[in-house]
Amino acid sequence: MDLSVSGIPPTFYFQKIMAVTIKNKSSIELGVVPTHIKFVGGLAPDDSGKLPRGDDGKLLVVTEMGDLIEASPVEIDSAQVPYFAGADAADVEEMINDLKGLGLTVHLIMMVGGADPMNPADEDKVVDMLKTGLEVAKSYDIENVSSTSFEEWMQGEPKVGDAFDAAVAQVAKVHARAYEECDLANSPVQAWHIEFLRGGEMQTFTSSAKCFAGVKATNDIIGNTFFKVMVDAAHCGDSDLTIPENEAVIREISEAGALGIFHASAKTTRGCLSTDDGWIGALLTEYAKTGNMKYVFVEIFHHEDPALEPLRDLDPGHGLDTTDGRTYSETVIDGLVDVTRRLNNLVTRGMLS
Repeated sequence: MDLSVSGIPPTFYFQKIMAVTIKNKSSIELGVVPTHIKFVGGLAPDDSGKLPRGDDGKLLVVTEMGDLIEASPVEIDSAQVPYFAGADAADVEEMINDLKGLGLTVHLIMMVGGADPMNPADEDKVVDMLKTGLEVAKSYDIENVSSTSFEEWMQGEPKVGDAFDAAVAQVAKVHARAYEECDLANSPVQAWHIEFLRGGEMQTFTSSAKCFAGVKATNDIIGNTFFKVMVDAAHCGDSDLTIPENEAVIREISEAGALGIFHASAKTTRGCLSTDDGWIGALLTEYAKTGNMKYVFVEIFHHEDPALEPLRDLDPGHGLDTTDGRTYSETVIDGLVDVTRRLNNLVTRGMLS
């Protein structure tokens, strides 16, 4: 149609298109990890434990999720938000309750640091940090928790051979202790998703296969499949395994009952999903084929977050502005639309219910 002679301004068509709701035809819970508002000044507490607020006094993460819900043509089911030990208890309560008030299912990412989960000398300290986050999850009836707690961020040296086997045994012991001491078997928490990171961010558990070794060892101790492997497409893309190799590991994890949350996030840039070079599409499809995919989160990082300067130093590609003239909120919404289209077409192709 030639909009110039239709008598209807072109902007009208744009507005009508944007007003159309894009339905998620799958049974997958679709959410956002709101890291695009930055850790510093957005998600992380200040020195007194207080969470960042806007000029209106509202928590920034709650405001952002509300704005995304209002602007997105795709329904947002959930938010995966970080929990920092030492965060003000009243602020944490407000954050969780207000996010639930928006109609969101809340997932917690337990942030730990200052101790080495692979070092037996740090075992009690690590277990205590994990238990703090787990007790918060229990108190707010949160069903899914996550963590990158197999090793410290950007610390240490790679462990291989016997040293890797010892690391696997130690992280399994630590996480099984936290599970048992918090009585998670009789709690609202239904699963604990362990995330691996790219080489440099982590030194030892840097691939889906290595993470699965630790998760399997933990599940063997507790006698069930409570612990899951979180597969982040970005970390897979930056690991030493190819797409076919990651697909094979995903099948193996699924067969063991340990397939966890999927993060739709772009390798290296961690920005717009258009920069991932095919990893999200390939691995999301493999997830669908297993029949065990339940949760997908869109995760984009801000390229100027002060907290992530060490990551930009590790790889300058992380510091690229991939928004292409959009706000970060708009970039996340584009990611939600992209993932929803993928899910819907997986349903159409008979790969997903």
